[in-house]
Amino acid sequence: MSVWVVVVAAGSGRRFGARKQFALLGGRRLVHWAVDAARAVADGVVLVVPPGDAPEVTAPTAPGTGADVVVVGGDTRAASVRCGLAAVPSSAEVIVVHDGARPLASPALFRAVVAAVAGGADAAVPGLAVVDTLKRVDDDVITATVGRDGVVAVQTPQAFRAELLRRAHAGASEATDDAALVESLGATVRVVPGEPRNIKVTTAADLEVAQALAAS
Repeated sequence: MSVWVVVVAAGSGRRFGARKQFALLGGRRLVHWAVDAARAVADGVVLVVPPGDAPEVTAPTAPGTGADVVVVGGDTRAASVRCGLAAVPSSAEVIVVHDGARPLASPALFRAVVAAVAGGADAAVPGLAVVDTLKRVDDDVITATVGRDGVVAVQTPQAFRAELLRRAHAGASEATDDAALVESLGATVRVVPGEPRNIKVTTAADLEVAQALAAS
């Protein structure tokens, strides 16, 4: 089974104050951690980077990144994924999408989502049980308490049957993750156990947490 991974690292890093995907963690850039973990399952890796000057990784090749192909992303996350998909060979049977700002996803997690798709699921995502109380808010006022039963916090990497993911993106739709797009097609998305260490680095404080986790 041919598996390709698209690592999405095209964000501007507005909340972080810089391009967080190129921040250093243990002497390596976040995005390089993500690509290295993806190699556990990948026949090929496409790395999607921001438009403009990015001296840390340069298209079309990026020595030292571990990526086979480097492409420039779009204005939104979904658009960037589509830029990555365009570089994935048509022979790929499973496509995995991973956030470049999640440096600590383990190779085992990549293998788990791919195995779920190989086992018959249309798609597979890692999920963690929600432990905090959830509130619905309107203009800083709580309007309802949301039950936690059956609710999970979803991570990447997310694996998909290649044809399904391409079809989900064919309409140029937008979503916060790719699973939402395939769900809209009525696909079966299986949840595998996520990893508490697999945090997404969004702020400088998140990077401090990642530093501590990487050192532990």
